[in-house]
Amino acid sequence: MPIDPYILLLLGTVGLAALLPARGTGADVASGASTGAIAFLFFLYGARLSTREAMDGVRHWRLHVTVLACTFVVFPLLGLASRGLVPVFLTDPLYQGLLFLTLVPSTIQSSIAFTSIARGNVPAAICAGSFSSLVGIVVTPLLAAALLGGSGGGFSADSVVEIVLQLLLPFVAGQVLRRWIGGFVARHKKVLGLVDRGSILLVVYTAFSEGMVQGVWHQVSPVRLAGLLAVEAVLLAVMLLLTWYGAKGLGFARADRIAIQFAGSKKSLAAGLPMASVLFGAQASLAVLPLMLFHQMQLMVCAIIAKRRSRDPEALPAEPDAAPVRTAVGTGGRSA
Repeated sequence: MPIDPYILLLLGTVGLAALLPARGTGADVASGASTGAIAFLFFLYGARLSTREAMDGVRHWRLHVTVLACTFVVFPLLGLASRGLVPVFLTDPLYQGLLFLTLVPSTIQSSIAFTSIARGNVPAAICAGSFSSLVGIVVTPLLAAALLGGSGGGFSADSVVEIVLQLLLPFVAGQVLRRWIGGFVARHKKVLGLVDRGSILLVVYTAFSEGMVQGVWHQVSPVRLAGLLAVEAVLLAVMLLLTWYGAKGLGFARADRIAIQFAGSKKSLAAGLPMASVLFGAQASLAVLPLMLFHQMQLMVCAIIAKRRSRDPEALPAEPDAAPVRTAVGTGGRSA
């Protein structure tokens, strides 16, 4: 099963935070750097996304509404239902992290990649992932404040405003300046990738450093981690089945069902980590742990599903009927 090399970097960052956590002035510097990197990342997202492409995607409104409903309605309902697993499978902090995971928007890059491999509707996947990310900038912190309340440790109106300013405002600025810098950003996709991954590593280091300083890791045991993995495996399986057969029941074509399955069953690590660092404060390390584990799990499982979907008979082009072979008389048996 494929293991994303980036997950190894994330684990290495967690190990670095465990051995050398940022303290005092170093913690302030790390926090400021991660905040600036995330703001710059969403500025680049805004500069890259074509407004025209986004508007063209509105024509598939039924598909987008379905993905948004899976992401921000069905997922949170399953998260709330998992409350019954405390304290047998989950501790209360792990449950809070799991519930937060269900509130995070969908991914963009991996949804597009898996939809393409499975021969699905790639333009719809692009728009669905983009819409989910945009909606999530506002909806995710509002849902978190409503469903988690004060248990997250850092929820308040100021936290919601901080997230909107840190993520939405830079995105809007990127859209405004896209006319002048959009071409440059499009030509340097590697820069966006480096900022994307680097900013996440900074957020992970900052969050886990704070968790080490506060001693929150003493609350987690191997048995609890195993229980969390089992719960997340069931959650992913339910969403994969629901998005595939639910989309079929709604009358979507196969290509659209593929886009719905991959965009509606995944959660964005890039969007969730900066929100968690603001909303959970010192508890952010435990809050992002379920999201990090779910991220790797969804990549591994969806990679296998995408490859199998690509080999479905209905996904392959039809073979042309073979022309009848005639034997020409007097040609020594050569076909005419």
